[in-house]
Amino acid sequence: MTVEASRETQTPVDLVTLSIDDVEVSVPKGTLVIRAAELVGTEIPRFCDHPLLEPVGACRQCLVEVPDAGNGRGFPKPQASCTLEVAPGMVVRTQVTSPVAEKAQHGTMELLLVNHPLDCPVCDKGGECPLQNQAMSHGRGESRFAETKRTFPKPLAVSEQVLLDRERCVLCARCTRFSEQVAGDPFIALVERGARQQVGIGPSTDEQAFGDRPGADGSSGGAQPFHSYFSGNTIQICPVGALTSADYRFRSRPFDLVSTPSVAEHDACGAAIRVDHRRGTVMRRLAGDDPEVNEEWVTDKDRFAFTWSRQDDRLRTPLVRDPDTGELVPASWPGALAAAAAGLREAAGKVGVLPGGRLTAEDAYAYSVFARVALRTNDIDFRTRPHSAEEAAFLAARVATVQDVATRDLETASTVLLVGLEPEDEAGTLFLRLRKGSRHGVRVAAVASHTTRGLAKVGGELLTARPGEEASALDAIQDSDGSADVGLDARSVVLLGERLASSPGAFSAAVRLAERTGARLAWVPRRAGDRGAVETGCLPTLLPGARPVGDAEARADLAAAWGVRSVPAKAGRDTTSILRAAARGQLRALVVGGVEVDDLPDPALAREALAAADFVVSLEVRESDVTRAADVVLPVAPPVEKSGTFVTWEGRLRPFGRVLDVPGSLTDVRVLAGIAEELGAPLGFRTTAGAMRSMADLGPWDGERVAAPDLAAPEAKEPRGGEVVLATWRQLVDDGRLQDGQDRYRATARRAVLKASAATLAAAGVEPGDVATISTDLGSASFPTAVADLPDGVVWAPGNNGVHLRGALGADHGSTVRLTAGGAS
Repeated sequence: MTVEASRETQTPVDLVTLSIDDVEVSVPKGTLVIRAAELVGTEIPRFCDHPLLEPVGACRQCLVEVPDAGNGRGFPKPQASCTLEVAPGMVVRTQVTSPVAEKAQHGTMELLLVNHPLDCPVCDKGGECPLQNQAMSHGRGESRFAETKRTFPKPLAVSEQVLLDRERCVLCARCTRFSEQVAGDPFIALVERGARQQVGIGPSTDEQAFGDRPGADGSSGGAQPFHSYFSGNTIQICPVGALTSADYRFRSRPFDLVSTPSVAEHDACGAAIRVDHRRGTVMRRLAGDDPEVNEEWVTDKDRFAFTWSRQDDRLRTPLVRDPDTGELVPASWPGALAAAAAGLREAAGKVGVLPGGRLTAEDAYAYSVFARVALRTNDIDFRTRPHSAEEAAFLAARVATVQDVATRDLETASTVLLVGLEPEDEAGTLFLRLRKGSRHGVRVAAVASHTTRGLAKVGGELLTARPGEEASALDAIQDSDGSADVGLDARSVVLLGERLASSPGAFSAAVRLAERTGARLAWVPRRAGDRGAVETGCLPTLLPGARPVGDAEARADLAAAWGVRSVPAKAGRDTTSILRAAARGQLRALVVGGVEVDDLPDPALAREALAAADFVVSLEVRESDVTRAADVVLPVAPPVEKSGTFVTWEGRLRPFGRVLDVPGSLTDVRVLAGIAEELGAPLGFRTTAGAMRSMADLGPWDGERVAAPDLAAPEAKEPRGGEVVLATWRQLVDDGRLQDGQDRYRATARRAVLKASAATLAAAGVEPGDVATISTDLGSASFPTAVADLPDGVVWAPGNNGVHLRGALGADHGSTVRLTAGGAS
């Protein structure tokens, strides 16, 4: 499970030779002088320069002397090294060898400090501030400024999460360049210069156009705050503490914190982060530096949503249901493990396992081994969402142990086609890399119901498809020589989202498309543990390492590795079938791993199954609906309290260490190993490291794989009168429980809006901007409306903003719902 190198061939590098501080150096053509100086060991002071942003020369701190520009003539005055490209024969003198450059840098620093407040001890940036450091190393020893410094009212709320102290700003323009060039959310502007510097915050034409902010109904809307899924990156790259986090402001100092590198747990991108904690409490999270995965950027969800595991409903001790009172009562770990084993033993092999998609690879592997070795069943499925047998076959044939696409490939592909995937909402750091590629010539297209804000920001082309008809749209796409819509070739990448499980034939059509055009396929799930669950065999027809359950040789190979006589040969039930069997009494017990009931394909069926099961074991971090139905509740550690490995959508291993050492906080691996030992069927490992060793020793299957699905695209079905087809997905900021405890962050969520074509709204008697209701026989939900380029007869609504559509309506992507004017009664 390691990512292969990009297939792009290396082009010859054109080198340029120049002299920096009398040291000759050869660098690639187009290199900036400030980068070339770093190669000879000279650090030129800078504030506006950032390697991932376009040069702007705003702060003027990086001035150098250039006595020879390579043409025999020099510049008459010092030049900004962050905007100057190298030239053959160029002679550069930095502050190390040039009094001119040193004097220029001292002068710039003195001007920057004229109005900058000298309150480092109370500034959030104090102790890790480039201005503080460079003022000491490249500034004057004493200040000549004796007048009153400029002040502004403070702080200015740029958004609910980002606060601005204007007097600290040194006009480096890092924040504005990030928002415009990287995130595509240009809501901040620097107006004028020097003491007259202002910060402009205006309305966003794009947001109003897509109906995501107030003003979508056609009203003026007024000034809008800086609402971006990536706004926290501006705080981190600010070199002077002008931008601060509303949550972290004045709460700690860098020298009070212990920093631990880790990996974000919110999506399948595996973004590198740095966790800063003090006295057993996480104070903040910052983006880590990993050029292969997330560069230096993370989503606000990865940055701010870390308090979910320390809420009041956190489970701290095992609970066992008292047979006399029917209440859950605290128990010791040995007692709880024995009780869990006794109940599962009594179920006599009729047990279903639902591990969920938030697990590390080691924990998922433990569930997979536990099901086969301890419970002797293949009734295991991690998919706590709509799913299909077609999807399971696709995952077994084209995803497990396959690494065809790397994140970097999104910068060099000829075309990236998105199908059933909205990266800005479902894979934020992937979206940033995709936008970077689109700004450098990568063509982006999407088979989707409408043009989303994210698709517009990457300059993407819409291939309109009604929900459930994605297969037909994919079958209509030809190769680069014969396509009327979008040309795909061997340099193209097709990214498939998990929503395609709700669209019959879509995965099959994607396989046919790849075979027809030579394009590479990649599956991008929404949860951090989904890809690891595929790799470790948490599927009813798939064993670890892509071994098919139906292959006797694969089962024998696995049995030998695990030291057991055999592995169950009968294909297991999927999630829906497990719940249905439990509701009917065909399965007597359930083992559930941190699953939210409303996330399941049929929440009503799930509640019925939990109530009907004779015995339920729940392994979870916090109380949930499953807790209230469980007979044994076993608290497990959240990612911050354990080590483990996430597997990204590309198949890259992302190991992380334990941040907080909390006594009694056990991993799923340790808990499942304890139950297995009580059952007399040990897993062969008890620790995370042991599970990883077992996985590594097992290796991938080199035999015949499951055949890829090949279902025909279904015929289109028109909804009946008064009904419409629902398109939906969960937005990045929503009501999910992994965002609990972060009210300021949640306040940045996009407004929940129902989108439809003007004709669809008119047919239901709804004026754009008015409230409309979608309903099923189970329930209803009301939203303000906005016009978008959806096909007639199709509406879009967020999956879990204000109302959980699956939980309240039993509706999901592709479902048929009724659309009526007005709010729900």
